[in-house]
Amino acid sequence: MAIQVRSALPPLVEPADSLTPEELQRYSRHVIIPEIGNEGQRRLKNAKVLVVGAGGLGSPALLYLAAAGVGTIGIVEDDAVELSNLQRQVIHGVADVGRPKAESARDAILGLNPLVEVRLHEVYLDSGNALQIFADYDLILDGTDNFATRYLVNDAAAILGKPYVWGSIFRFDGQVSVFWAEHGPTYRDLYPEAPPAGSVPSCGEGGVYGMLCAAIGASMVTEAVKLITGVGRTLLGRVQLYDALTATWRELTVAKDPDAEPITELVDYEAFCGIAPAGTPGTDRTVSAAQLATMLAAREAGLRDFELIDVREPGEASIVGIPGARLIPQGRLLSGDAWSEVPRDREVVFHCKSGARSAAVLRAALEAGYTDVRHLDGGVLAWVRDVEPAKPVY
Repeated sequence: MAIQVRSALPPLVEPADSLTPEELQRYSRHVIIPEIGNEGQRRLKNAKVLVVGAGGLGSPALLYLAAAGVGTIGIVEDDAVELSNLQRQVIHGVADVGRPKAESARDAILGLNPLVEVRLHEVYLDSGNALQIFADYDLILDGTDNFATRYLVNDAAAILGKPYVWGSIFRFDGQVSVFWAEHGPTYRDLYPEAPPAGSVPSCGEGGVYGMLCAAIGASMVTEAVKLITGVGRTLLGRVQLYDALTATWRELTVAKDPDAEPITELVDYEAFCGIAPAGTPGTDRTVSAAQLATMLAAREAGLRDFELIDVREPGEASIVGIPGARLIPQGRLLSGDAWSEVPRDREVVFHCKSGARSAAVLRAALEAGYTDVRHLDGGVLAWVRDVEPAKPVY
């Protein structure tokens, strides 16, 4: 006899009145599971779930939410589809390159299940709009890849008393958890302080094993369905970690800090995460891609002497680079191991993919006593856009 494991949490959503014959047929494999049944499927039909990001984690999450019969799905996304996305963002296709991700994801969802309602929020999520957007939903799924947005999602959900499912991926590693301030820990209990700016590369900078997105995205939806229907034991108070290289799962417990101040307002999350705003010392030390091209031409002609240092990882440099750059990865510089390789007797220009890591290295160089240092505004992306458009981007 099967033992039904009930959650300590009540179902998040009240059930809809009924299922149509078409819905009964479509969702029959759920309906015949005793733990879900007709009532659980009606809860899913009545649920409103917001997914922040239609990228690597948002792609499988959105598709599985739609397939499961979640009645209303919101998407927060202001980016466009790029060719490099298709290695892992399976909700988009070749024909979608250049289109807004939100619109591409909506079309894929409706192609899979036209019975659901899709709401688009094609904006950059920030402290000015998060509470208004979140207020219309029962549950939030956060698959973003930067700490500022993660803290924003956490705090907005806490203020509104809503649960959210968090997922994170990097290279071969994935993490999943559930946070709900009213019933357990929040993201701030797991990460009380943001890591130093630039110390943790995004997937676009460090890479990600494409198939990992499916495993973590599906786990996020598994948690969402459990919260909505009230079945099973959720990951509230636990963090699930997956190592795709060894195909192993392990678990960490996380407890609510009893001494933590309640979250009552949204703040400047870029400042909280140490991302330097305009006017911060060192941030005016930039060169544009066009200026760098002129500088390199002058150096080639023997009219100028400076060092161009690429602070990306070797794998990134193998895809696309700027002629004449020397590779010293950011980690070796921020740790202090490689400053002896950076000249002090002539100008130095740092560059990375987008400018974030090179800005962090620039600040570290100034702290290390360097004076004649700058970095490339916009990084390799700006170089390809403005100088060598035939080169690939990633």
